Amino acid sequence: MKVGWLRAEDQTVLSLNDRVVLSPRYSVNLDTPSTWQLRIRPLRAEDRGCYMCQINTQPSMKWQIGCIDVYVPPDIINEETSADVSAQEMDNVTLICRASGHPPPKITWRREDHEPMLLKKVGSRDFYKVESYVGSSLPLWRVDRRQMGAFLCIAANDVPPAVSKRITLNVNFSPTVIVPNQLLGAPLGTDVILECTVEAYPNTINYWLKNRGEMLLDGPKYVISEERSSYRVMMKLTIRHFSKNDIGTYNCVSTNSLGKSEGTLRLYEIKLYPSSQSSAEVNIGGLTEGAVKQKSQFNSSSTLPRAIAIILLQLLAIIQLY
Repeated sequence: MKVGWLRAEDQTVLSLNDRVVLSPRYSVNLDTPSTWQLRIRPLRAEDRGCYMCQINTQPSMKWQIGCIDVYVPPDIINEETSADVSAQEMDNVTLICRASGHPPPKITWRREDHEPMLLKKVGSRDFYKVESYVGSSLPLWRVDRRQMGAFLCIAANDVPPAVSKRITLNVNFSPTVIVPNQLLGAPLGTDVILECTVEAYPNTINYWLKNRGEMLLDGPKYVISEERSSYRVMMKLTIRHFSKNDIGTYNCVSTNSLGKSEGTLRLYEIKLYPSSQSSAEVNIGGLTEGAVKQKSQFNSSSTLPRAIAIILLQLLAIIQLY
């Protein structure tokens, strides 16, 4: 009696009795005279398939088939996966992620910062938000600056460990300057803070101008600072000890390789009146000769705003007229 092991799909002979024919990774063990075991060490993906145990006896041959399925953890195929991408705003971009493994891995896309992904349907202007996207290709129709950042493509097939690759999307656009407060007032002697928000990529060169001429530099009088996050920059100009010479127009200017933009702020003086003045003069509509004067009922410790005090004085003056 002869016992042999073969690959079922192509009838390749692996062993004959206890002698291995094909590879040292195969071995044959006889636990008992009637039990023949084929062992494969180490197991590889190409060993997946069916194997035949064949017994040559007279007058007929007997055989039995057993099959092996080899599970392989996922692995990102870098040659077929997108590298970091740089695009102009409103371009169409597709990020691609390929992975090997068995069973075939499922590809899931997420943002690295855990924020929802903003996607558009082809031909649509409106975004919709998703936490994740499944598929080897992530289509980004008419990309927007809000979509830029790092994306993770995650490959998983229930065979640990899952693997991922980080792909950064940079969206290039010229600077946009946003001025939250274009008209600012301050009392003399105080510190004044002027702010502009810049949106741009690539990074910008930012500076401040006074009355469209003098470029302001960081120093004892002016404190210039910036706070950067992603494609936004918060420009801050602090004017120390505000004086009449500081009244005027200020421009925050931002420029990069794609363009230039600026915002305008106007700074004026807020005049403070002494809270200890003993009388208030109110001009009542309709009176042509002189003004009605009423001694103030409010001293410097009053908590009412000055505007309310003036209204009360007007009411008292009207009552006296009657």
